[in-house]
Amino acid sequence: MEKSILIVDDSFSLRQTISIALRAAGYNVIEAGDGKEALKKLDGRKFNLVISDLNMPNLDGLSFVREMKQIPAYRFTPVIMLTTESGEARKQEGKAAGIRAWVHKPFQPPVLLDAVAKLVLP
Repeated sequence: MEKSILIVDDSFSLRQTISIALRAAGYNVIEAGDGKEALKKLDGRKFNLVISDLNMPNLDGLSFVREMKQIPAYRFTPVIMLTTESGEARKQEGKAAGIRAWVHKPFQPPVLLDAVAKLVLP
């Protein structure tokens, strides 16, 4: 069965880049432009992983992850935060919210795919 990944990023071009890499690796990809839109996608379907930007309009990545983790069906869904921020305090805040990995932009698709392969749920 194909594994589904939710990509949450306000940059259309970045979502496309991630989506192309993931689809080429055999994943099903669902996209959302911000945290609010992503919450609407959490409608009971199974996501094996979420990749989210940190800084977005309407609902930022940390707030989105906190809200997502309150939904029982998604409590244990792993999250990769894809961001330009690298401060240790932000990373600790992310870890406390349930973020499992922090990938820095700009990124190389093989680096992201390696993180995905390590975290994607069966």
